[in-house]
Amino acid sequence: MHWSQTYLLFGKGLAFSAALAATPVLTLLLLLGVFRKAAWIAGLSGLGVTFLLAIGAYHMPTLTAVSAAMDGAAFGLFPISWIVFWAIALFRVTEETGKFEIIKDSVSRLTPDRRLQALLIAFAFGAFIEGAAGFGTPVAIAATMLTGLGFSAFGASALCLLANTAPVAFGSIGIPVVTLAGTTGLPLDKLSAAVGSFCAPVSLILPAYLVIAMWGMRGISGIWLPAGVAGVVFASVQFFVSHHVGPQLTDILASLTAMIALVVLLRVWHPTAEQTAEYAFEKPKATGKIPEHTTLQVMYAWLPYGLLVICVLLWGYKPIQTFLNLGTYSFHWPFLHNVVRRMAPIVNRATPYPAVFNLNWFSASGTSCMTATVLSAICLRMSPRHFFRVLVSVAWTLLLPTVTVTSVLAIAFLMNYCGATATLGLAFSATGVLFPFFGSMLGWLGVFLTGSDTSSNALFGNLQVITAGRLGLDPILLAATNSAGGVMGKMISLQTIAVAAAATGLSVSDQAKLFRFTLKHSILLASVIGALALLYVYAFHFHWA
Repeated sequence: MHWSQTYLLFGKGLAFSAALAATPVLTLLLLLGVFRKAAWIAGLSGLGVTFLLAIGAYHMPTLTAVSAAMDGAAFGLFPISWIVFWAIALFRVTEETGKFEIIKDSVSRLTPDRRLQALLIAFAFGAFIEGAAGFGTPVAIAATMLTGLGFSAFGASALCLLANTAPVAFGSIGIPVVTLAGTTGLPLDKLSAAVGSFCAPVSLILPAYLVIAMWGMRGISGIWLPAGVAGVVFASVQFFVSHHVGPQLTDILASLTAMIALVVLLRVWHPTAEQTAEYAFEKPKATGKIPEHTTLQVMYAWLPYGLLVICVLLWGYKPIQTFLNLGTYSFHWPFLHNVVRRMAPIVNRATPYPAVFNLNWFSASGTSCMTATVLSAICLRMSPRHFFRVLVSVAWTLLLPTVTVTSVLAIAFLMNYCGATATLGLAFSATGVLFPFFGSMLGWLGVFLTGSDTSSNALFGNLQVITAGRLGLDPILLAATNSAGGVMGKMISLQTIAVAAAATGLSVSDQAKLFRFTLKHSILLASVIGALALLYVYAFHFHWA
């Protein structure tokens, strides 16, 4: 049985069809942003609307629609929720063994200023985890660390979601750009350079932007130097590596260099005592001093995160990854694989839409985090019974966030397979000379829906290339616009917000508040990428093809 997608509904034009196709998105926006419902309620409601759209408007067979939604829900469980579970379990191990107090003291000794702690952990360390693992891991890890340091659940979540923009396009060892090259057939090295040309200017200003967004213009006074150093170092290395090395190591090298630069700077420079006191969380202890710990104690406390870094890097090392992939079990998703046919103009000719599910238990990023967690429990001498209790507690905590993640991924997959996402893409591609701007918004929409820049590139990359050919524009530049614009949709994706909420214990009301907070920054930064695209095309005449 085969079913062909159609992109215009009820014989109406593109505007009407796009408005109808957008109803699941509007449902999510209204429930979260206006009615302030819990993310899991918004997700399930949005899924119900998507079923009505797919079956009633697109005339998708019911069995195929159910299968597509189940495929998305399964992907939400593995690998997404698998990563979140072990990221939080790792933090809980350090917390339950008392080691996080020492970690907190060591960071406070380096700088008690929460603005600088945010730059170190949310921006620099988060970018490293994104570059090595991706798929929600940096938000889960960095947010739990910040809450442990004393940040509010909302503050930690907001910082990590905003900071997770700079590295996403090159996350998980460059997978989004590699996927974009595979989907479009464009050269990987030129795509990497083009994406770097979009992301580096944003990375340059992002540390200062983070501080201003959270603490206002007054908050940035006195720390222009570290914010500038972090931005310049990260952006320059990101630009150089993306242009001359490739996408795989761009984030890892940029973030490591930024972390080293910040640590070295904070060894020789500090903001004034008055400013530090104003932006430090804790009141001075009775002794007036932060407890001192030996170097060995500090290293022992940081051991879990050291093991995490080692495991993540080992899992990304090609020979080890290849060996671990021997245990991968892939299968065609029943009642969906090649049942749906994608049609022109989304593709050049009618093409079966594959649905292959990869159970890569051993090579998954979450498994690297699991390994680090188990090793940490052993090294920190946590009893098996205590460790088991921690895992049960984490599973209970993640119950509703997991419902959110699975329902949102079900929406994304169902919209992809029924053709709704393609209808929205065609509407964006109809904007003519302004398409370089709206192309970034198309990538933004793709990541909002799927929670993944990789998925957005797979979804819309070819459409960007086809539209570029029609308009006589550089296909590499427009494909890169999709990836760079998509980065800015990460912070408003329900999947990512659910990860942050699970990691920090965010309340229902704060989840809605977080969505409204990140939405304005997301639109603004996506517009910056769109404006850069217009400048590159019409003012600077950049050409990579």
